[in-house]
Amino acid sequence: MTLQLVQVNFKAGDESALGRFWAEALGWGLSSEGPGVINLEPVGFDWPDPSAVCVDLVRVPDPETVRCRVHIELATTSDAHQAELVARLKELGATPADTGQGDVPGTVLADPEGNVFSVLEPRELYRDTGPVAAVVVGCADPRALVRFWGEAIDWTVHELTDDRALLRSVKGVGPYLEFRRTPDDRAVRSRVHLDVMPDPVEDQAKEVARLEGLGAARADVGQGDVPWAVLADPEGNEFCVLGRG
Repeated sequence: MTLQLVQVNFKAGDESALGRFWAEALGWGLSSEGPGVINLEPVGFDWPDPSAVCVDLVRVPDPETVRCRVHIELATTSDAHQAELVARLKELGATPADTGQGDVPGTVLADPEGNVFSVLEPRELYRDTGPVAAVVVGCADPRALVRFWGEAIDWTVHELTDDRALLRSVKGVGPYLEFRRTPDDRAVRSRVHLDVMPDPVEDQAKEVARLEGLGAARADVGQGDVPWAVLADPEGNEFCVLGRG
């Protein structure tokens, strides 16, 4: 198995401003690999490394707001930490968000460009994940998607029900990847998606073919001639297989 989940990718209208928000939110370093792209990762991080799933912000001409099927949940260590983090994020420009979530054990916010995320109450499950507790993907059938993604990146299944599937790196480090049943299961083009990378990166074509064999399909999001391959999982969630360059 050579695929590693390496980052969450946000489409952004102003990647620099949004990058500053998330760098402050996560306590991570900020860099740029080129115009229109901001990279966020822990200070001293050498990726790919399963101890963190990093964040990329990419400028696009029209980052329209759509229903987000992918979002980040942040970990906290105590009730006081949760309250402090929520207050600090609001000072940075986050706003309360209502996604119809009802009474949930956490605070739902939107970043300055409207991307929804959650600040969780302290949970033992997330005590060693780092600032990102989980990357959550909304779906119609968690059991079906965990079969695809479990084989795609070879992560360990920690929980599996009709409503929720929870995976984590086989090394037992970093955030969880959660597939959560949602009432609206329409496949939509999201502002947020997952990026995976082969190791070695030269195995990109082989890994793309393997993913297609597992049920992924090629996707056209107007990417043009780029060194990554855009695919969609069996429920239509787009993701990228990174390559050299």
